[in-house]
Amino acid sequence: MAKHAYVFPGQGSQFVGMGKDLYDNAPKAKALFEQANDILGFRITDLMFAGTDEDLKQTRVTQPAIFLHSVIRARMLDNFHPDMVAGHSLGEFSALVANETLSFEDGLKLVYQRAMAMQEACELQPSTMAAVLALEDDKVEEICAGINGIVVPANYNCPGQLVISGSVEAVNEACEALKAAGAKRALVLPVGGAFHSPLMEPAREKLAKAIENTPFGEPSCPVYQNVTASAVTNKESIRKNLVAQLTAPVRWTQSVQAMWADGATLFTEVGPGKVLQGLVKKIAPETETEGFQ
Repeated sequence: MAKHAYVFPGQGSQFVGMGKDLYDNAPKAKALFEQANDILGFRITDLMFAGTDEDLKQTRVTQPAIFLHSVIRARMLDNFHPDMVAGHSLGEFSALVANETLSFEDGLKLVYQRAMAMQEACELQPSTMAAVLALEDDKVEEICAGINGIVVPANYNCPGQLVISGSVEAVNEACEALKAAGAKRALVLPVGGAFHSPLMEPAREKLAKAIENTPFGEPSCPVYQNVTASAVTNKESIRKNLVAQLTAPVRWTQSVQAMWADGATLFTEVGPGKVLQGLVKKIAPETETEGFQ
C-alpha cells in the first residue's frame, strides 16, 4: 500500500525571513511563535524574520529556528496524517513532534539544550566538516580510517555525496587524499564544528541528561532514525538513538531507502528550504516529492 512520508530539514536550510508568512497570516502560528519566545527567554522571531545571515548561522539560533519553522508549518497543514517520519540530524526532533513522541514545548527545550551543548563542544577544539562528491562511500570510509587524527563520515546524504567531520587538520588532510583518490570535490564547509563525530562527546553527555528528564509519548507512526536508518516505534529506543546521533553519522541515504522499501511513495518536506526533496529524488527517483516552507 502506498504510504506518505514526512521529512524535516536540518542545519543549513535556514534563511532570513523564515516563518514570517506563518506568523503574519495564521493566528495559531503566531501564538506558537510567541510561546517559543517565552520558553527560550529571547525573541528568536526577531532573528528569524529580520536578523542577518550571521545571526542565523549561530548554532544556538539556527537549530531552534529551523525546528520552529518546521513544526509550526506542519501544524498548519490540512490532513496531516503521516504514515512515517524522518528528519536530517536536527530535523529528527521536528519529526518526533510530528509523530507525537515529543510535545512542542519539550521538543523546543531539548533542541535549545542540544544547540547550546553543541556550540560549547565546538569551542573546545578547532573542528570542521567537508562535503565529498562523486566518490564511493566505502572509499571515503577507508581514506578517513587511514588519516592520523579524528575524521569520520558524518552525513550519508545521497549516493555520491558524503560529508566528513573532524579536527581541522585531519579534515584538510583527508580532503587532499580524497581528491587524489578521484573525488570530484572535497570542499571544507562554513560550519563551526565537527557535528556527528567523536568531538561532539561533551555535547552528547549533556543531551543524554536532558533527554533522560524529558517525557516521551507513544509515537503515532514510525520514525526512521538517523543512527539506525530503520523504523523505530519503541520510545526507549528513540531516546537512545537521539543521544547516539550526536557522535554517530546521519544515515540519510539508508533511511530514505528503508522508507521507500517499506512503501513510501510520496515524500513531503516540511520546513525551510528544499534540500531533502533533492536528496530523496537522487536516492529513490521513483518517488514523488513536494515541500511546504
